Amino acid sequence: MGTYIQNRKARFNFEIIETFEAGIVLSGQEVKSIRNGKGKLEGAYVLVRGGEAFLVSASVSPYQVANTAKNYEPERVRKLLLSKKELAHLEQQTETARLTAVPIRLYSAGRNIKLEFAIARGKRNYDKRETLKARDSKRDIDRTLKSQQ
Repeated sequence: MGTYIQNRKARFNFEIIETFEAGIVLSGQEVKSIRNGKGKLEGAYVLVRGGEAFLVSASVSPYQVANTAKNYEPERVRKLLLSKKELAHLEQQTETARLTAVPIRLYSAGRNIKLEFAIARGKRNYDKRETLKARDSKRDIDRTLKSQQ
């Protein structure tokens, strides 16, 4: 299971509550482009409307720029493949609980490309400062332990 594209800011900007796995509807050149790691999930989100889920604002660069169709949109809305039960739960969480669905990574599951996304709550600035402080202290502890060995 190799990870093709990752949203590194998601875990810093959001408090992850629950994760989901979904298939994603892509064209052939988008699959090739994602397998080459040419895409961006920063700023993207998952939207649930009318019993369907969509990935919005995710950018997938063209595989071969010279051979790309003139009407190709890198940031088009892409449909996600989820069960009805998951869709109902996701819609209930995002609408009533005021949470957001944030994509975390695109990865391979056999021949398929899957999207891992999470229901998350946005962090406040003081929460982000605490995260940075904890990361720095862990780095310092690891550094001192390594130097003692």
